[in-house]
Amino acid sequence: MRLDRIMWGIILLFVGGVLLLENFNVIEFHWGNVWRFWPVFLIIAGVNILFNRKNSQVGMSVSIGILVVMLGFLFYKGQQAPREQHWFSDGIHGDIDVDIDEDADTTPSRNIRFSEPFDIDSAKQVSLNISGGGTSFGLEGETDSLIAAEVNGRGGNYTLKKEITDSTQTLTFKMQSKKTKWNMKGGGNEVRFKLNTIPVWDINFNMGAGEVDFDLSPYKVRSIRFDGGAAALDIKVGDLLPITDVVVKTGVANVVISVPEESGCRIKSKTGLSSQDFAGFTKIDDNVYETPNYKTSTKKIFINFDGGLSNFEVKRY
Repeated sequence: MRLDRIMWGIILLFVGGVLLLENFNVIEFHWGNVWRFWPVFLIIAGVNILFNRKNSQVGMSVSIGILVVMLGFLFYKGQQAPREQHWFSDGIHGDIDVDIDEDADTTPSRNIRFSEPFDIDSAKQVSLNISGGGTSFGLEGETDSLIAAEVNGRGGNYTLKKEITDSTQTLTFKMQSKKTKWNMKGGGNEVRFKLNTIPVWDINFNMGAGEVDFDLSPYKVRSIRFDGGAAALDIKVGDLLPITDVVVKTGVANVVISVPEESGCRIKSKTGLSSQDFAGFTKIDDNVYETPNYKTSTKKIFINFDGGLSNFEVKRY
């Protein structure tokens, strides 16, 4: 069995085990402490590069042993109290629309709605920035407004802000919280968006642990950028524009991108220990893959993957 698959399996077992222990209140794990020690993942990647090519039992045992020790270190650090209470916050504390920062186990779930009106003169191109930790983000169809968002959750402060520059609007949807857990029993936060189909969209995600499920095929999407930690990402891309760029940078994540068969697609992958599944693509170079119709198609999708310990899959539909 390949060493990278074994190490990837151990990583998944570690993350799943921590989430399960949190779910049953056995431990209190602070993911922000783990991200402070991100160079550990560089060490793990380096060990894999050194020993993977030797294909020896000794090298494999050393790699797995180092991985287990490193994960044990992260497990210990993750249970320590964080130095800063707002480990995911970027320092913005004003204009908070909603405050539901009570304990997630005793506070009932609340429902909050946001929306921005649509003005075609100032919303020809829209940049949507989404950030939040321990949150599930979904896209549930179209709206006559520029954007609509419905929040269901027990913790977090939410804001939706708008800035206008010429014919471009920038929307920032943000979650800030003293403490937000990824709770499998429904104690986490869910955000469901609806978007207007008329503008050209640039969508940017910045999140820690969480989930994103967006079917963007009915929308004119110029670019998608995802920066995340322990996350699950499932995005369906359409072909309403000549060019669409998708950039994904992750820590430990499961990433699935669906692209239309009619579009030519090129993937550049810099993924270290990650596993890859690019069915229907031809390998052009060490890190480059293309669909057979890439050069002839008038619609093109460019995908760039960068992640050390993730699972990347691109499907054609």
